[in-house]
Amino acid sequence: MKELVEVIAKNLVDYPEQVKVKQTEGDTTIIIELSVASEDMGKVIGKQGRIAKAIRTVVKSAAVKTDKKVIVEII
Repeated sequence: MKELVEVIAKNLVDYPEQVKVKQTEGDTTIIIELSVASEDMGKVIGKQGRIAKAIRTVVKSAAVKTDKKVIVEII
């Protein structure tokens, strides 16, 4: 999941070298924290949060096989 979020984020932003993804795994959940440059924050969130919602949807669809709930946080 971490790699998926990283690939998506790096293709959206102007400063891909500043994209940082951290994954924390629990018993029933996986928390993925995405951090980007402050100039790129709008590109990752999108108008009315549409891009952020799309990223979360793609990750949740990919996580169906793991039987865990995936939470994507944009920091």
